[in-house]
Amino acid sequence: MPPTAAATLAAPLTPEQLCAHLSARGIAYVRVDHEAVFTVAESQALRGTLPGLHSKNLFVKDKKGRLFLVSARENARIDLKRLHETIGASGRLSFCSAEALMEKLGVTPGSVTALAVINDRQGAVTMVLDRNLATGEPVNFHPLINTATLRLELDDLLAFLRETGHDPMIVDLPVPEDGQNV
Repeated sequence: MPPTAAATLAAPLTPEQLCAHLSARGIAYVRVDHEAVFTVAESQALRGTLPGLHSKNLFVKDKKGRLFLVSARENARIDLKRLHETIGASGRLSFCSAEALMEKLGVTPGSVTALAVINDRQGAVTMVLDRNLATGEPVNFHPLINTATLRLELDDLLAFLRETGHDPMIVDLPVPEDGQNV
């Protein structure tokens, strides 16, 4: 179903609106507020208070301008030179600008999260989920800001993604041969 003009122009949801959306759909979550974290390394200091799998999220585009949100385990090594082959993108991928991040997902750098697809009302973003993140364990994602983390059951995350029109492509992400970590 194509989005209406009003839906296309609607302001991004706030973290509180996202949490209300989850609750209204019976999706249980645990929210932990914390200092702002911008990197996986910074977020690792929170592990004692946040059990479950932790994520890193990459917002990338291909040569044709198609957008992909890739969510992987925080320690995943991803070969960006081969990732396009795995996800069916056209040519090598590049990171999207902060402006594109705000325009399409309604978040700023450091706050990228799979939950941000709720703001992609045009359906422009393809959701890619690392198979190693989809193990059945609870998963942790920012609720549109990097000063909080939500822990959700994997099935609830998948239901949320599907409900927003972003049925995830679950793939084995390519690992770099040279040991580089992205």
